[in-house]
Amino acid sequence: MDSQSSNLAIYPSLKGKSVFVTGGASGIGESLVRHFCAQGSRVAFVDVVEDASLKLVAAIAGDGLPPPLFIPCDLRNIEALQEAVNEAVAQNGPIQVLCNNAGSDDRHQTEDVTVAYWDDRMAVNLRHQFFAAQAARPYMKALGGGSIINFGSITWMVGDPDCPAYVTAKAAIYGMTRALARELGPERIRVNCMVPGWVMTERQMRLWLTPAGERQIEERQCLPDRLQPSDIARMALFLAADDSAMCTSQQFIVDGGWV
Repeated sequence: MDSQSSNLAIYPSLKGKSVFVTGGASGIGESLVRHFCAQGSRVAFVDVVEDASLKLVAAIAGDGLPPPLFIPCDLRNIEALQEAVNEAVAQNGPIQVLCNNAGSDDRHQTEDVTVAYWDDRMAVNLRHQFFAAQAARPYMKALGGGSIINFGSITWMVGDPDCPAYVTAKAAIYGMTRALARELGPERIRVNCMVPGWVMTERQMRLWLTPAGERQIEERQCLPDRLQPSDIARMALFLAADDSAMCTSQQFIVDGGWV
C-alpha cells in the first residue's frame, strides 16, 4: 500500500462487496487484493503460487484487516476456475466485482512459437478472462448488477516486438470487453478494460528493467515517475465502486502518458 494512502479515496460502496481477483499473489494482483481489503471488501483471489499467496493473506491479517480468501488454482484449468468462483461465493457471498488480472508476459520470438505454446499463451492470458466472467455473471445478474474489470496492456497499442502471442491476447481482451459490455449491459453489469503501462512490479524490475529500459521510460512517458502497482489498483477501485456507475465498454489507460 502507499505511504500516502490516508490521503487517497475511500469508497463506501466497496465496503462488504464480494470481490474476486485472479492472479492475486504478486505484482498488480497483490496490490488489488491489498487495496480492496483496505476498502473493507470481502476478497477472494486465485493464484498458482501458494507460498506467496499464503504470505499475502498473513500480511493483510497482520495489518488488522479481514484476510482475503486464497483459493489455489491454475487458470488454464477452466473447471478448477469455475469451482473457485463457486467456493468464493459460498464463503464471501455472490460476486459483485471481478478483476480479471492474471497473465504472463514471457518474452518470445515468432520463429520459436509452436502451436502448443500459442495455445498455452491464449489460455494463460485470454481464455480464463472470458470464463471467469461467464461464471460470475449469474451472481451479478441476480444482484441487479456488478463490475467486471478485464486487464489488458498497452503492448498491443505500441506493438511490442518481443512477445507477439501475449500482444495478440491483450488486444483480444479489449474486443471481448466491448462484446460483453453490450451483452451484459441490460443486466446492469458493467465491463471495462484496465490498460496498464510499464508497471514496476518485482518481476518487471528483476527481468527487464535495464538501463536501456530506464531510458525508454524517460523518452516515452509524459510523466517522470515510475508506474507502481498501486497506481493500477486505485483505478480498479474506482471502476469497481458505484462512483463509476455509468462507465462501461471502455478502456482506462494508466501508463504515465506512454501512448
